[in-house]
Amino acid sequence: MKKELEKMIDTSLATQFLGEVIGTAILIILGAGVVAGVSLKRSKAENGGWVVITLAWGLGVTMGVYVSGYMSMAHLNPAVTIGMALAGAFPWNYVLPYIIAQFIGAFIGATLVWLHYYPHWKATEDKPTKLGVFATAPAIRHFTSNFFGEALGTFILVFGLLSLGANSFSDGLNPLVVGALIIAIGMSLGGTTGYAINPARDLGPRIAHFVWPISGKGGSDWGYSWVPVIGPIMGGALGALGYNAIINGDFGMWFWVFAVLFILILILTMQLDKKKDLA
Repeated sequence: MKKELEKMIDTSLATQFLGEVIGTAILIILGAGVVAGVSLKRSKAENGGWVVITLAWGLGVTMGVYVSGYMSMAHLNPAVTIGMALAGAFPWNYVLPYIIAQFIGAFIGATLVWLHYYPHWKATEDKPTKLGVFATAPAIRHFTSNFFGEALGTFILVFGLLSLGANSFSDGLNPLVVGALIIAIGMSLGGTTGYAINPARDLGPRIAHFVWPISGKGGSDWGYSWVPVIGPIMGGALGALGYNAIINGDFGMWFWVFAVLFILILILTMQLDKKKDLA
């Protein structure tokens, strides 16, 4: 963690901002791009399947980290940025610029995917399929399990990143290991919600879907959009605070605050599911 903070001092905020924009854009171009290739009609990759999607998302993260790692901390994810700050591995005054950069990068990446697959939107009739290129949606809409799943996946991501940081790897190998972690989360836990595990990855492209005149698009499903934002933030925070609690024995105030908040949100989602079942 000390080395990471030293790097923050050696690199200007403007350079780090640019790194997060470019890295997140690459992540979305390759991640949303594979979903488009597998899902949209008349694509040569059509029906490639879940394994192809999870592999490409993991490699997309790896490439995004390689591209941005010499400019920024290569978080590419607001949940990671917030989690690292809570863990004491990232300065709080850099959190907001990083998050803004990540959302800008995600929006740019999604826009480029829309342009790249331009004729395929018209060839594809199913509106949810088109939205699925940009944003996640649950296999079964159950807010409690959907929120829990996004939080669990991001908990493992941030806990895993902090654990990886405690190990020694050969120069240049770390992004590959991070990509492998993303692949493992996607293959193991991603089938329920599409594993956003990243607020910028979901909300940035969802906004792009809402804004751009995509041929035959439907609604942007704003009723679900809070789940892949709040879930990852809560999971990332608990992953970082849980790491400090389990590994370092640091059960600070924020650990209990986020633990209680997580339970309260679960109770709220249960009430939402009850209302949905009665409707």
